[in-house]
Amino acid sequence: LFDEPTSALDPELVGEVLDVIRDLAARGTTMIVVTHEIAFAREVADTVVFMADGRIVEQGPPAAVLDAPREERTRAFLAKVL
Repeated sequence: LFDEPTSALDPELVGEVLDVIRDLAARGTTMIVVTHEIAFAREVADTVVFMADGRIVEQGPPAAVLDAPREERTRAFLAKVL
């Protein structure tokens, strides 16, 4: 479980942490990553789960959830961060 692994890091360290997680993903390691790094999630995730107020709002393949979200709450969040 990685809970916001890049929060409060300088940009150089962010890249290093993301590289380690990319490597783990390439090796087939199962991970749960809580992140606001949307491009990174799109790149390495098999499944994206969007949560709000402690509940799962939407889940599915990255392209489905991030490019064509079904739920208004997901669309509203993505409009603010993309």
